[in-house]
Amino acid sequence: MATLTENAGGLEAGEWPGAEAYGQLAAGEDAAPWAFGFSAEGRCTERHLQCVWYSDALRPPLVSDSGEGIAVESPGRWNLESGPDFIDAVLRVGPERRRVVGDVELHVRPSGWTAHRHAGDPRYAGVVLHLTYHGGTRPRDLPPGILCASMRDALLSRPGFSFDSIDTAVFPHAEIPATPRPCWRALGGDPAAALAAIRAAGAYRLDLKRRRAQAAIAATGDPAQVLYSTVMAALGYKRNSPAFRRLAALYPAGSWSGDRHVDFARLLGLAGLLPDNPPEEESLAPLARSLWDAWWRNSLDAPDPPVAWANDAVRPQNSPFRRLAAAAAIFSRGGALFEAVRNADCADPATPRRLGRLVVELSGFPEIEPVMSWRRPAAKPAALVGAATASAIVTNAIVPFMAAFHPRRAREIYSALPPETTSQPIRLMASRIFGSDHNPRTTYENSGLAQQGLIQIHNDFCLSCKSDCADCAFARRRPPDDGRGRR
Repeated sequence: MATLTENAGGLEAGEWPGAEAYGQLAAGEDAAPWAFGFSAEGRCTERHLQCVWYSDALRPPLVSDSGEGIAVESPGRWNLESGPDFIDAVLRVGPERRRVVGDVELHVRPSGWTAHRHAGDPRYAGVVLHLTYHGGTRPRDLPPGILCASMRDALLSRPGFSFDSIDTAVFPHAEIPATPRPCWRALGGDPAAALAAIRAAGAYRLDLKRRRAQAAIAATGDPAQVLYSTVMAALGYKRNSPAFRRLAALYPAGSWSGDRHVDFARLLGLAGLLPDNPPEEESLAPLARSLWDAWWRNSLDAPDPPVAWANDAVRPQNSPFRRLAAAAAIFSRGGALFEAVRNADCADPATPRRLGRLVVELSGFPEIEPVMSWRRPAAKPAALVGAATASAIVTNAIVPFMAAFHPRRAREIYSALPPETTSQPIRLMASRIFGSDHNPRTTYENSGLAQQGLIQIHNDFCLSCKSDCADCAFARRRPPDDGRGRR
């Protein structure tokens, strides 16, 4: 296996040396480093499957491999220690709805049961359901009587479903003590080695996005639509990313009128966000009438089921209303953004920042900027897309798309990624690896690639931590060799 350094080789052209080694750690020794796949549903990990199982809103209808329906009365207790993923779940199985109580173990593939050596482990003696994402052959060492089911087909039947839209950080996870962590003991004494490992993780994260973009382009043959859908998902953030992706499918790039007012009306109409009654705020009534008029003249078939929105805990300036206005402004300009990204100078490290500024510029919509929602105007006009949102679009859509078009320049593109607003997971992960007295400016504050790496390590390892970090593959990993025999 390659080491976790930027100098390690053995990867295909366009991939970041060291990202393969990180991917192997994240996937586990039994899986290929890129085995999670690059399809429309996004990257699936066991953490994602745990979130799906735990959430009544995300969990799909289940059918066992023998054809019996499985209803879930209780998903059980999320196990944050070693052993099965969920304890004491309550199921109703088959037409007679027989009651089954026991533990649930989840894997991406059925072979995970064997690869993780659960057979014969007394901690797994109470498992009654082996639930996987992909279907496949029942493991030979899975005890008889344990139910088997897979979720992929049921999840993909949901419009706009993507694992990328699941915020895994909001679901239960172990509280990691503030005492020095094993990753600090392994890497904290060698900041250069730590940064090499973090950048490798960041390159892995960006290359997942790049590969997903390539897969979508290959599947659809429509790169402009792929970029449009990805930017829409970024505009929706985690909570409304599925809704924005669905709107991109309902109103594809080739259908846009080029008139931002008409396109905004169509997005609002499809989204179900046009006001049913005149706004109470009289100053907003003319805008509402003009958008309703544009919708009536240019209406499209209402989606079935309706587009679902998450409006709780969303700041007014980030509301779907304003984000859809930004989308209308950006994409009613024809293919301006697409052409700028496709023809970008990948060798110029200023290109990602320049494209971020272009997003802000294209999103201008003077008629909407003074409006927060149908309930009230803004205290003063506010940009629909600010620098922070533009950075998120650059990171999650534009940079991966550039690398998809120019895979041999991926290293240069990833290295030039501008930093985003520092989040809590970034600060927390940096503190664990470098220690509480580290200098953010020399570690992650000025590097978008390092920030992406810290997020990826946090998501892949810390959120799934059990046994007080004792099982952490990242912490057990030896400090990476820099290619010259030094650690």
